[in-house]
Amino acid sequence: MVRDAGGGLSRHVVHETEAYLGAHDLACHGRTGPTARNATMFGPGGRWYVYLCYGMHWMLNAVTGPEGVPAAVLIRGAGVWTGPGRLTRGLGIDRRHDARPVAPATGLWLERGVAVPRRWVARTARIGVGYAGDWAEKPLRFLFDPGRLQTSRATPATGAVLPAARA
Repeated sequence: MVRDAGGGLSRHVVHETEAYLGAHDLACHGRTGPTARNATMFGPGGRWYVYLCYGMHWMLNAVTGPEGVPAAVLIRGAGVWTGPGRLTRGLGIDRRHDARPVAPATGLWLERGVAVPRRWVARTARIGVGYAGDWAEKPLRFLFDPGRLQTSRATPATGAVLPAARA
């Protein structure tokens, strides 16, 4: 993830996400249809969906579905921040980013970085979605320990992986 807040670029390896698959996913904000809060989820993919949680934490999601399908990926951790509220606070992300393209022109975008071996990625149930019945237990949270990148000789700032790090 790259942030340009006017003071130069900062790059952050995304190390924790959760997937929300559409209206049939009972943990997804789009399960009850479009509202003023979730309208961005129903738009085209490639935009940020940012909403306020518990009246205090901004949550950053990348919309991934085609127009009309409310699918998104919540970014729960990147760089030194673990937890979606800490992440948005640390990067200065709020409602102003909602519906903006995931693109350099907006100051916040994603780019290819370090290749993480699949065996390093843990899959667990999503956090805080107990209300979603069987969907609460689906393994749609993906995370890895970013500290492993340094021990494998990867260089997260550039996304380059040195030959010794190939898996």
